[in-house]
Amino acid sequence: MKTGLSSLLTLLPAVLLLGAITPVQAQQPASAFERGTGLQSWQHPNYPALIAQCKTPPAPFRIGGGAQAAASNAEPPAPALPAVQAIADIVAADAGWRVVWAWQGNNADGPIAGDNGTLLFANNDASNVMQLDPATGLARVLYEDTNTGGALSRNKKGELFLAMRGLHAGVQQLEPDRMSFANTINNEPLDCAGGVLNDISADNKGGVYIATSGVGVFYADPVGEITQYGTGMTGANGIILSPDESVLYVTNGPVLVAFDVQPDGSLTNQRDFAKLGGSGDGSAVDEQGRIFVAAGGGVDVIEPDGTVLGRIPGPAGLHGVAFGGTDKRTLFGIVFYGGWGTPSARNQIVALPMLVQGILDRAK
Repeated sequence: MKTGLSSLLTLLPAVLLLGAITPVQAQQPASAFERGTGLQSWQHPNYPALIAQCKTPPAPFRIGGGAQAAASNAEPPAPALPAVQAIADIVAADAGWRVVWAWQGNNADGPIAGDNGTLLFANNDASNVMQLDPATGLARVLYEDTNTGGALSRNKKGELFLAMRGLHAGVQQLEPDRMSFANTINNEPLDCAGGVLNDISADNKGGVYIATSGVGVFYADPVGEITQYGTGMTGANGIILSPDESVLYVTNGPVLVAFDVQPDGSLTNQRDFAKLGGSGDGSAVDEQGRIFVAAGGGVDVIEPDGTVLGRIPGPAGLHGVAFGGTDKRTLFGIVFYGGWGTPSARNQIVALPMLVQGILDRAK
C-alpha cells in the first residue's frame, strides 16, 4: 500500500483535473440550479493529511464565523442599490445599478465577458462555470466538476483558465482543451503555499498570474511552473493586467499594488500604486488603461498614472467587477451578502451602464 504524499496525490479523482466538457444545457432561471456543496481546500476533511506532508505546513486559514454562523439560515435582506454620482467621462449621474442575476450560496465569482454580450462566471459551492445572458437573466452550465472553481480568465489567444479552490488547488485550462495547467510549487502541491487561490489573470504568452489570499502573488509560466513574486502581499486578492500587459495590478488590502512585467513574465519594481476606499478585490481595466477596483462596497476608478478619479458607490458586499455587454460598455459587479459558508449565503450580479468601454482584445 502506498503511503505519504504520493498516495494522497493519487486519491484525487481524475475528473477534477481532466473532466470532459459538459454538454451545454438549456438556459434556465436561477431557481432551477442547485446551490451545490463545494469545499475550499482548507474545508476539506483530507486537507490536514495533505499539508502534513508539506516541507513547511502553511498557517491555518479560514473564512466565516464558525459553528454558530454555520447554523444561520435566516433570509438576509438584499443590499440596497445606491445612487451613482457622476464621474466626468466615466459614468453619468443618471446611471443606475440593476440586478441581473440572484442565487443562493457562496457562488458567482471571477466574472469575465463572454460572446454576444453574455457573462461567464465561476461558482464555488456548485463547482461549475456558467454563462449568463444579462438581457434575460437566464443562464446555463458550461463546465461541471471544477473542484470549487472560483475565478476565470481568458487571454488574448482565446485560452480559458479557471482557478480551482478545492483540495489540490491550482489552475485548470478549460479551452481549447480541458487539462490540468499548474498545481505544484517547489515540487509540492500548491496547497502547501496555504491561503485560498482567489483570482487569476492570463497573459498573451500562455501564462497565468495568481493572487492567493493570505499568501501573495504567483506566476504560472506557459508550461505551468509556478514562481512566487513580491513581498508583504498577504492581502493579495484581485489581479488584472494592463491592456498592453506591461503592468500587473494586484489589490493588497486597502492598497492597489503594481508590478512591471518582464518579457519572460517575471515581475519587478513592486510599488504601492493607489490607496483604495476599502479592502480591494476583483478589478477590471478599460480601453484607456484605467483600473476599476471593487473595494469596500464601491468601485474606485484609477488613472494609469495612479491618480484616483473618483468612486462609484455600489451595493454592500460588492467584491468584483468586469466590463461586458455587446459593446463592453456595461460594468458588471458581483455582490455577496448573508453569512459566508452558511445557509443564509446569497449573491447577485448587478450591472451599471458606463460612458467608457472595456478592452476589446481580451475578455477582461
